[in-house]
Amino acid sequence: MLTFEKVQTEADFRECAALAAEIWNQHFSSILSQEQIDYMVSRFQSERALRQQIEEEGYSYYFFTADGRRVGYFGICPKEDKTMFLSKIYMKKSYRGNGYASKGFAFIQEQARALGCSRIWLTVNRYNEDSIAVYEHWGMKRDGVKTTEIGHGFIMDDYVYSYALT
Repeated sequence: MLTFEKVQTEADFRECAALAAEIWNQHFSSILSQEQIDYMVSRFQSERALRQQIEEEGYSYYFFTADGRRVGYFGICPKEDKTMFLSKIYMKKSYRGNGYASKGFAFIQEQARALGCSRIWLTVNRYNEDSIAVYEHWGMKRDGVKTTEIGHGFIMDDYVYSYALT
């Protein structure tokens, strides 16, 4: 059985940050250098970064919990223009392909609709072909390209995808 548990406690922050480090090293090693993975996990997925995003920036994080095991997580943030930013959606490698991410996306749609959002959008690394295929399978459309300098000489070279809520 799959459930979604909100990240709320100090223990949750620690567990989510540990999941991030594990999943990012599994998934992005063929796309990014180890140095960039370490930098991005520290900057965007550490306990401190997660706490700041939740407490100061309006994000909500949830665990994917399958049969009592936390196997992934996602982060969402409603924006002033009545859209929902899907900031992160990550699953341990051994749990991919089970439809969990699709169920998570359905949950995200429910959250977005409840807040009156008109669409869900995200950014994805241009070379992250597996994730792009999933987003397109969900009916998301590519809206553009976004390049962002993130410090230490690194950039995020992304596509922007969106999903219109009806």
